[in-house]
Amino acid sequence: MKHVHIVIVSAVLGVSTPAAAARQGEADRNWGQWRGPEASGVSRTARPPVTWSEDDNIRWKIEIPGRGSGSPVIWGDTIYLMTAVPVGVDGDASHAPRGGLRPRGVHRFVVMAIRRSDGSVAWQDTVREEEPHEAAHTDNGTWASNSVVTDGEHVFAYFESRGLYAYDMDGNRLWENDLGDKAMRNQFGEGSTPALHEDTLVIVWDHIGGQSFVVALDKNTGTEVWRSDRDEIDTWATPLIAEANGRAQVVVPGMDRLRSYDLGTGDIVWESDGLTMNPIPSPVVTPDNVLIAMSGFRGNDLKAVDLEAAEGDITGTSAILWELDRDTPYVPSPLLYDGVLYFLKSNSGILSVFDAATGEPHYGLQRLTAVPNVFASPVGADGRVYFAGREGTTLVIAHGDTFDVLAENMLDDGFDASPALVDGEIYLRGYRYLYAIAEE
Repeated sequence: MKHVHIVIVSAVLGVSTPAAAARQGEADRNWGQWRGPEASGVSRTARPPVTWSEDDNIRWKIEIPGRGSGSPVIWGDTIYLMTAVPVGVDGDASHAPRGGLRPRGVHRFVVMAIRRSDGSVAWQDTVREEEPHEAAHTDNGTWASNSVVTDGEHVFAYFESRGLYAYDMDGNRLWENDLGDKAMRNQFGEGSTPALHEDTLVIVWDHIGGQSFVVALDKNTGTEVWRSDRDEIDTWATPLIAEANGRAQVVVPGMDRLRSYDLGTGDIVWESDGLTMNPIPSPVVTPDNVLIAMSGFRGNDLKAVDLEAAEGDITGTSAILWELDRDTPYVPSPLLYDGVLYFLKSNSGILSVFDAATGEPHYGLQRLTAVPNVFASPVGADGRVYFAGREGTTLVIAHGDTFDVLAENMLDDGFDASPALVDGEIYLRGYRYLYAIAEE
């Protein structure tokens, strides 16, 4: 389950130097956050396979101790992920995916770096060993729902109530920051991931146990740059950092208000009426600065916002380009691929596909029978879209305005974590295993 997982946006508009171009090219090739280099679920450079099985196109498969539902994050030759490992509990029990509240117990909270070449562990660090202060719903599945984020120089691992940890690429811990304990409604668990832009990390701390806020930290030191209080209860969506009118802004969904904050100051740039309760899907933005935010718990809401026109309270104004009040996702985030918007209804395999800029439907309510239950967010590359399901199948369809199934690939695991796409590979993190999938 995502949670939602980090947003890395290009450091500058208009790459102007060879060094900057090289950095941008490296970022585009890698998967430095849970929604990929464009924060949209798309890789422009990956060429992953279309078909695989336990006996075909599996480069390697390793068991990951404990449980985590953050996406694999990849930079260069290394995969980074987080996991929560129960202490003194049978390993099989730690992978059980569903059924009420997960008992707490003592856990080791671990950051892992894994070599892409063979799946061996390059380094790992246990940041804490303790009993979580709250239980977690097993549909969330873990106390490590977040994805790592990296800029190729630092690795940031955010365990929320267990702290934020910064490393160099060799696993040396640089700093840590503890923001306290969250209290989540009905102990549904945590799972919000920071956003990274240039030297700034942004964290959304929405909960019911005290003051909610969004905070910006210096990525090099962990020190606080600004903090803005919020009147919101639990959210899980990863914020989106975008640039419009020469200004970087942080878009943060909420049940009460959908807001954008100035990245430099924390001041509100624009806001509108909110989404539904429990906002989980993360926003996306087109190259023409059409921002799309949605949620789908106890209702349905999608808003497409013109970032160039958004200023102040935009509720009911022309800055909201189009809206939708049906068939939006509860957990999976949307995929934005060349102006085409893909999203699922609730947590089910029922797909809608729209033109992102205009809201015109390409097709809708298409049942994906191979993946009836989906928490992972779809990803796209090389003219294809991938949906990883909880029962172990990944459905592959053709990217475009008509529905065309290319493959149904079954593995011996189930998937809540969103896939990662790099080079000729797709990485799938299951309840038990991490798969490296590539054509043999």
